[in-house]
Amino acid sequence: MQLILRTVVIFLALWLVLRVAGKRQVAQMDAFDLVTIIVLGGVVTQGILQEDYSLVSALVAIGLVTLLAVGLSVLTWRFPGADKIIEGEPTILLQDGRPDETAMRAERVSMANLLAAAREHGIRDLEEIDLAVLEADGAVSFFTRRTGEDDQPPEHRAKAL
Repeated sequence: MQLILRTVVIFLALWLVLRVAGKRQVAQMDAFDLVTIIVLGGVVTQGILQEDYSLVSALVAIGLVTLLAVGLSVLTWRFPGADKIIEGEPTILLQDGRPDETAMRAERVSMANLLAAAREHGIRDLEEIDLAVLEADGAVSFFTRRTGEDDQPPEHRAKAL
């Protein structure tokens, strides 16, 4: 029973740490972050298993962590409101070519990060962007302004013969 309680507490602590770390932090992992996660895995294992390094205890802990992860995904599927709490919500970082500095500060996204993400999408100038959204998974989605014929609804566009 103690093993189950420790596993649940550590699982919830890890979930909380990932939520507090922020969306961009998870999406922008580098080599140091990978090493940190591997070390964290060892620390978590010690916290869950304490001095019981038996195969059965390890399998119980792995099974329980898997069940908790599946349980969270079922919660988000069954209860749409839980999705916002468990996985987070998208955040508008830029609208009509103007950055929302309050949102960027809250999400800890610098202008340099936003510009780099825009360049990765082939966008050269912030004025080209109609909307930039930081998704719950840390990716940035860009919606660019349409120009010329694309501004018209499909039924008004010239048809090729």
